[in-house]
Amino acid sequence: MTEAVYKGLSALVLENEILRLTFLPGYGFKLASLLSKKTGREWLFQSPENTLRIPEYGAPFSAYDSSGFDEVFPSIDACPYPDGPYKGLPVPDHGELWTLPWEGIASPDGKSVKAFTESKIFPYIFSRRTTLNNNEITFEYEVENTSCEEFKFIWTPHCLLACSPATRIIVPENLTQVMTVEHSTQHLGVWGSLHSYPITTDIHGQTIDLAATEPASACNCEKFYFTALNLAGWCAIEHTDTGEKLRYDYDGKKIPYLGVWKTQGGYRGDYNIALEPCTGEFDDLYVANKLRRTAVIEPKDKFVWKLKMTVL
Repeated sequence: MTEAVYKGLSALVLENEILRLTFLPGYGFKLASLLSKKTGREWLFQSPENTLRIPEYGAPFSAYDSSGFDEVFPSIDACPYPDGPYKGLPVPDHGELWTLPWEGIASPDGKSVKAFTESKIFPYIFSRRTTLNNNEITFEYEVENTSCEEFKFIWTPHCLLACSPATRIIVPENLTQVMTVEHSTQHLGVWGSLHSYPITTDIHGQTIDLAATEPASACNCEKFYFTALNLAGWCAIEHTDTGEKLRYDYDGKKIPYLGVWKTQGGYRGDYNIALEPCTGEFDDLYVANKLRRTAVIEPKDKFVWKLKMTVL
């Protein structure tokens, strides 16, 4: 592991002969770049800014850089914490982790880095060990509940992927229906509308392929969740023009929900997609709790899980 500077911020680089990973410890330990050294492909969406600003706690996500891979916890949308002794406390937009200071410790062999942070408001310590092995990146997570009350949360890897009209989403065959949760969608209608997947008819009567990526000129956004649980625990994207793939593998019992974000020029002009395996559903912790679709850490206990990304 080596030190570097990335868009004006101190960075840590973890690399081998296949992949180069660049982290920003002062910016929520964001994974800012995932580069395939053999092909030159940058897998993560890059914003046009040449310098990045470190966000303040509780900042709106839209006011800052929206590139790379941020950890989102304990909610995606801003909301009040749902119940218990922390009921009503505000959970910031895209959670706390992307604005909190983290500490990082590299392994002696230079093949992994452990990063951790602690909430100043809620009772948890969040840690992530990232290990690079050939073409695989393994993220090992642990959240410790330091209180005597249960703690509920939604976690997702907010990993914005670079895309083109040749990019397709690949999911298990049992995922055949989605529900939209994006108010600004041009295709899928009001929040809660159901659609077949991947082929559906949009609100204008046109046939569309939800597994495909539209060009940036489409100027729209989509966010939807599959209505069936993804217990198989995998999803992927493929760049069909080159055959390159990025696959996620994880424990589908601990992370059973799968969301998809697609901004095809419709959000600040950005152009990216995101596969979002989630421990809870519909972005909002308060809503998810009402539906009993959150993850829970028991008092003085830990919740652990893994996410593996494989570049193929």
